[in-house]
Amino acid sequence: MFSANKSRERFPALNRVVDGTPLCFLDGPGGTQVPDSVTAAMTSYLHHGNSNLGGVFQCSEQTSEIASQARYVASVMVNAPSSRHMFFGANMTSITFSLSRAISRNWKKGDEIIISKLDHYANVSPWVMAAQDKGVVVREIEIISDDCTLDYDHLATLINEKTCLVAVTCASNLTGSHVDVRLISDMAKKVGAQLFLDAVHYTPHQLIDVKALKCDFLVCSAYKFFGPHLGIAYVADPWLDSLMPYKVQPAPADGPARFETGTLNFEALAGFIAAVNYLATWSDHSDLRCRLVESYGQTAEYERHLSRYFLNKLDQYQHIKLHGVRDDEGRTPTFALSSKNFTSEYLAQQMAKEHIYVWNGHFYALDVVKHLNLLDSGGVLRVGFMHYNTEEEVERFFNVLGNILSTR
Repeated sequence: MFSANKSRERFPALNRVVDGTPLCFLDGPGGTQVPDSVTAAMTSYLHHGNSNLGGVFQCSEQTSEIASQARYVASVMVNAPSSRHMFFGANMTSITFSLSRAISRNWKKGDEIIISKLDHYANVSPWVMAAQDKGVVVREIEIISDDCTLDYDHLATLINEKTCLVAVTCASNLTGSHVDVRLISDMAKKVGAQLFLDAVHYTPHQLIDVKALKCDFLVCSAYKFFGPHLGIAYVADPWLDSLMPYKVQPAPADGPARFETGTLNFEALAGFIAAVNYLATWSDHSDLRCRLVESYGQTAEYERHLSRYFLNKLDQYQHIKLHGVRDDEGRTPTFALSSKNFTSEYLAQQMAKEHIYVWNGHFYALDVVKHLNLLDSGGVLRVGFMHYNTEEEVERFFNVLGNILSTR
């Protein structure tokens, strides 16, 4: 059974004290802290023998086993048909740029693609640049200002038989707003368009199921769900073998390895396996997918509780504006805030003095911040909770916020 306090025991960083004050990590959307099992797995790999793939000796064979196990674990995590559909890279952004080159090879002038104003630019710039190279038209889904959700009615006016790709996020990394991916998937399939999903912000909070989403491509990053810096990608049939990625000639001609340029980060793969096993901690089921389903169910419910707690407290601060869904449903526990009296940078700086770690800025979600007319004033203050955060940390945040607001 999930317990935030039991979870915290696994994270050494959460127990750090600086100047007599415990650190308060409310910066999870920018990258989570790491449990001891992840660092142990990475250290163990490097300590016992670091070798590349393809050798006939033990260390190389052990590395091959780690790579194979990582592919399997990744496939279970996203519910892919097999491990053959998964590959790894330096990060989600690098993977998306690489895939955009391969996917756009068959685009022709007059084709159209659709991106969204809700997205991190890692799922915008690669497609815009590919479209410029191929003479393809770029359409952009608007967002609804009141709750920073996608305007699906607007999408319906954009998508047509010329649409060859729809690239959207599963959840906004700035506002936490969920996206109705299944609706978008149905719309894309009706016109024969490919669907590319950015699940970086979504994956720490909700379990992915690529079969249910019917997506063609999905990317995420392990450092956002308690693992190391590693990009993970899913490629559906028939694209796994029909796409022509940019690769060196001797690299494999088929399968996931042909998407992986250069030597993989094997210690990161070991850490990734440990991170997924950590995510499955809160269940005793023998099957990994079942453990993940049960564990995610428990942590998601706890995060909804934290969201309710945070939103109820936020109602007491009329000078702080929330940009996003004002409910615990339809969102992750990530909150974009702004103040008329203080810049987001100033608020973050004052929080940092009390060892409360929050982010300020645009977070590469430029179109959202522009839409909210906050870019010139420094963007938003982003407060993000993971399942290792507590009510006491929510209280601590608001106590400091109240002290800051009382100065003006």
